[in-house]
Amino acid sequence: MDKITIDKLKVFCNHGVYEEEKSVGQNFYVTAELYLDTYPAGISDDLSKSVNYAGLCHDITRFMQENCYNLIEAAAENLSAHILAENTAVRALDLTVYKPEAPIGLPFKNVSLTIHREWQKAYIALGSNIGDSRLILDNASEKISAAPEIRLLKKSSYILTKPYGEVEQEDFLNGCLEIETYFSPQHLLEFLHKIENEAGRTREIHWGPRTLDLDIILYGDKIINGEFITVPHQDMHNRMFVLEPLCEIAPYAYNPVLAKNALTLKNELLQKV
Repeated sequence: MDKITIDKLKVFCNHGVYEEEKSVGQNFYVTAELYLDTYPAGISDDLSKSVNYAGLCHDITRFMQENCYNLIEAAAENLSAHILAENTAVRALDLTVYKPEAPIGLPFKNVSLTIHREWQKAYIALGSNIGDSRLILDNASEKISAAPEIRLLKKSSYILTKPYGEVEQEDFLNGCLEIETYFSPQHLLEFLHKIENEAGRTREIHWGPRTLDLDIILYGDKIINGEFITVPHQDMHNRMFVLEPLCEIAPYAYNPVLAKNALTLKNELLQKV
């Protein structure tokens, strides 16, 4: 991926924990490394196909001066979100905020923070079998797409499926979303759990009835085996209620653990039935 760099843009603004920092202000410097495909702009000589870095410099300055944060961590996080939202050609971003006049009281050259944020494609499985399931799934999809950290790319139709496991319960309504997000997998999971909780989700019975179930099926090509998160979903290849809506919107979505795409996994599961 190509890179455009804005190196140490000087901005006088009022971020800091201490009241004097907020009232008097100080100099900050911002370095933004923008990762994107510059080939379309290169062959067309068309600025609209790239990033207007002069405009972006003014935008960064305006954002840093119009907002006030205690921590450079918060300044960097919110500025990166703003840059990614306003510049759709940018696929990833390394952002460094320098604070060379920090009130440390000791000799030092600089204090800085660098963060990396990157759009990743992910797939979310949706399910419900309590209440008005269609409305619940629609509301969940709207909340997901409304998050500034997420772009909703595709949404499958809903299918009615038999419950998975041995617990007797009503049939499920299931679907799948294709999204782009710069949430980390862990933060995405926390966000989805928040939406589940707002829908009244409880977790007393394993594989039991639920108002809303949101699972991360795939997240880019990442493989994660953590205490609270497993990606790709460890049982997706056994779940037709996941594979059918997934194949509707992304038949070639790739499972890096099984080294197979969704369509292959679906066909293999059909052969087992």
